Amino acid sequence: MAAISRTKLGNADERHGFAVGHGRSCVSDAVDPERRRGRGSVTNASGRYEPLARTVEDDGWSSAEDLPAFKTQVTLEKPKTIMSRNESPDIGFDRSINPYRGCEHGCIYCFARPTHAYMGLSPGLDFESKLFVKEGAAALLERELSAASYSPRTIAIGTNTDPYQPIERERRVMRSVLEVLARHDHPVGIVTKSALVARDIDILGPMAAKGLAKVSLSVTTLDAKLARGMEPRAATPSKRIETIRKLSEAGIPTGVLVAPVIPALNDSEIERILETCREAGAVEAGYVLLRLPLEVRDLFREWLLEHHPGKLRHILSLVQSTRGGKDYDSTWGKRQTGEGVFADLVGRRFELAAERLGFNRARVRLRNDLFRKPGKGGEQLALF
Repeated sequence: MAAISRTKLGNADERHGFAVGHGRSCVSDAVDPERRRGRGSVTNASGRYEPLARTVEDDGWSSAEDLPAFKTQVTLEKPKTIMSRNESPDIGFDRSINPYRGCEHGCIYCFARPTHAYMGLSPGLDFESKLFVKEGAAALLERELSAASYSPRTIAIGTNTDPYQPIERERRVMRSVLEVLARHDHPVGIVTKSALVARDIDILGPMAAKGLAKVSLSVTTLDAKLARGMEPRAATPSKRIETIRKLSEAGIPTGVLVAPVIPALNDSEIERILETCREAGAVEAGYVLLRLPLEVRDLFREWLLEHHPGKLRHILSLVQSTRGGKDYDSTWGKRQTGEGVFADLVGRRFELAAERLGFNRARVRLRNDLFRKPGKGGEQLALF
């Protein structure tokens, strides 16, 4: 049988089996391609909090290639609360809901990957194959909205993992959350890469008519082949464009996020993406420059080495030029857009294209004044 080798973790580069420096990379613990078919990550290195690194090795009795493929595993989680609060000054919302932990879309650049380390799991393949469903999310939301101290403001959904990832078809947690928000006229803003959001037009349409809902589709590229490599289980670019069209025709304010912009990989598509999405009915647009926090740094490098080895040095050099010579800078106000000549060029190109196409002329502001607080059991009904 294949054996699991355990070694104490050293520095970050040893932890990920990765030699990093000036564009030189070497993956020593890549998972067999057949085992990870349809997944984004190349490896499944232990998270940063684990005392041991675990790697699969052939013990001579059988091949590691005989191990089963990574299948999606779903675990029910019973959280005590469902709304998360945010105080970051460079983020345009102060509360959010994430119905799931982990994301089957498998986007290699996903900045949420490091959160799986909190669960004792790998931000690599575990993040996209070991998922957690927040059971009872709708009931928790109803309870939190009914709190005497609660004051309504737009709830952002899709800010960490995608609420419409494939398991939503069966679990329907996102839909149950929307049903609560609709019932109490609470505003919601959604970001997704999935065409499944169109399933909920019957809820989002009436909410939008009251000024209570808007949706943004993340469109990273129009190249289906590139998308399949970067975002293996997300909707194809054409499906996302068609979803923008459906939402827009249903009267739901719809936006496009060119996120992330990856230097020398998809930055040349900024104008074409905006033009295509505008034609489909999008009215708002934004962008985010590639972010490589914590384990995402090495996961992205491994992916480049496998899929775009000839571009690896150039891409990483440009990324570092936007982050003060580092792979990432988490400073508020800089982490979304970066700084430096290349970052400024990306920002200016985006601004000019968005202005030319008529994006963001009037930002869609959702209403808070229609909110009706849920009644508590046994509570006397108001007379007026």
